[in-house]
Amino acid sequence: MSSAATTPATEVLVVGETLVDIVHTPDGSVAEHVGGSPANVAMGIARLGHTTVLATTLGDDDHGRRCREQISDHGVSIENLDAGAHGTSTAVATLDESGAAEYVFDLHWELRPIERLDRFGHVHTGSIAATLLPGAEGITQTLTEAREHATISYDPNVRPSIMGTVDEVRVRVEELITLSDVVKASEDDVVWVYAGRSLPEVMAAWGGMGPGLVVITRGGDGVTYRVSSTGELGDAPARVDKVADTVGAGDSFMAGLVSGLLDAGLLGDTEARERLRSATLDTVTGAVERALGTSAVTVGRSGAYAPTREEI
Repeated sequence: MSSAATTPATEVLVVGETLVDIVHTPDGSVAEHVGGSPANVAMGIARLGHTTVLATTLGDDDHGRRCREQISDHGVSIENLDAGAHGTSTAVATLDESGAAEYVFDLHWELRPIERLDRFGHVHTGSIAATLLPGAEGITQTLTEAREHATISYDPNVRPSIMGTVDEVRVRVEELITLSDVVKASEDDVVWVYAGRSLPEVMAAWGGMGPGLVVITRGGDGVTYRVSSTGELGDAPARVDKVADTVGAGDSFMAGLVSGLLDAGLLGDTEARERLRSATLDTVTGAVERALGTSAVTVGRSGAYAPTREEI
């Protein structure tokens, strides 16, 4: 990945939920971690050296204070805090013997208009915040306005138990894909939203909606990615040596992907959007490899650990 194409001054905005993961492990222990997919992505991008702002919702409680402290310690600026009378959102995660998590959520999500949106060269969103009202409506407005000057990335990060019916979720996912330049989803997301359709078929359909790059993570089987300019598909193996748990793995991958694409000059403004739309597999491979590296470090640690460049 050429350093000549880097855009270190690009400010990144991440929009979405912050919550506290309350993790129950098979041995009966309980631990709390600051999380929420967008918050994890924001911390991951900042730890990789990019100026990052998180627009989120936090309560005025102990969980909220812990979230503020940890997010700020990762180098992320926090804006748009307004939970009203609500407490900070939580997700109770129960891990099985393989480290996979099942979640029960207590969520509150609102979004005020973001001031000086034109300062950002890239905007990321996804997960629960993209479907949970009333904040989801603000996300649509934010992305629509930001597209005039910034690139967009989106991770559906589907949670079937709280997002609605599959038909409702599919409509919303596709609405946001049409606003996006990069879409990253998990194989589980695709299987649930598009039962019976193959990964290449879904990736081609998504690419036809506007994104220049579609990436599907497949757990221990690695990743499949597609560039829209040529329709080429690429595959890369996972780099995992050990698994502590999978909490935050997809978010870490997303952070690494955004970071790599920013450094390659394929995200960050409308000109970068055009470069991404004409990109070949070789052009995006370095960013995919960075994403695999960040997620590999994360799964080797408990919780949604965000690595630095030196740790990849």
